[in-house]
Amino acid sequence: MISRRLIRIKLVQVLYAYFTNEGSSLDKSDRELQKSINKAYDLYHYFILLIIKVVDYAEERIEIAGNKKLPTFDDLHPNKRLIDNKVLIQLSNNRQFLNYISASKLNWSDSPDLVKKLYHKIIESDYYQYYMNSDKHDYEADKQIIINIFTNEFEDWEYLYQLLEEQSIYWNDDIEFVVSMIIKTLQKFRESDESPELMELYKNEEDREFGKLLLRKSILKHQEYRGIIDQYTKNWELERIALMDVLIMIVALTEIMEFPSIPIKVTLNEYIDIARYYSTEKSNEFVNGILDKIVIDFRKENKIIKTGRGLLGD
Repeated sequence: MISRRLIRIKLVQVLYAYFTNEGSSLDKSDRELQKSINKAYDLYHYFILLIIKVVDYAEERIEIAGNKKLPTFDDLHPNKRLIDNKVLIQLSNNRQFLNYISASKLNWSDSPDLVKKLYHKIIESDYYQYYMNSDKHDYEADKQIIINIFTNEFEDWEYLYQLLEEQSIYWNDDIEFVVSMIIKTLQKFRESDESPELMELYKNEEDREFGKLLLRKSILKHQEYRGIIDQYTKNWELERIALMDVLIMIVALTEIMEFPSIPIKVTLNEYIDIARYYSTEKSNEFVNGILDKIVIDFRKENKIIKTGRGLLGD
């Protein structure tokens, strides 16, 4: 589930903390990186649980309406399409999901207002009205309504962002990515699957080791790569160069020089983009210009070695 893009972002953030906080150590930074990555996986399950709790809330409303002293026809004959949603039933009974929720002790019991607000956001939407009133009652329609909820209701919802920020300092940067991973998960669901698989934390063992190794090499070799950066920025006033820009370039150089199987173009694109979102307004242009000069010179001097299929001419 965790992409290398997200690992790189979290690594740069951890590295910034390492160089700005007294008492930081390599082992402490490694633990912080792993904790940050694990919290993203928590959020993946936490959001799935939130949808389940919203449906539980909808079912409670139906029960309350049916128990009125003078119930209406609609109270006694409610539309139960959402609470009978086959995909939600699969999620609610998913062993992998239930085991994770139990072990992590994630719950929304302290956030009833959020559940209520999300419920009302959903039922006021056009896609919900279409789903509830459509003649098309099949598994794909059940899947699409859940995808629509994640697509439309989670991102850029300030109330949700504030609540998550109060619960964990790690989550606000993860929301968009986690939502996209949930959507990818749902797209793979099939009606015939009794307990469809959720995504694993890492795609493979190589990705699991990637962040840990890159962090350690970036810290252990930062003086060497900082020296290279200083040579290529000697016409700049060093105190005016943002620390985040320097750290981004250090990590980028570490990846270029120490990870022969990763194409240079991939590395450059990733860190230039990170600079765009996590440093100053013009950082991406600055980082791009400096790294480009270093790579051109290092290629001429045969200092960069790339191996593997398709990388010989990288």
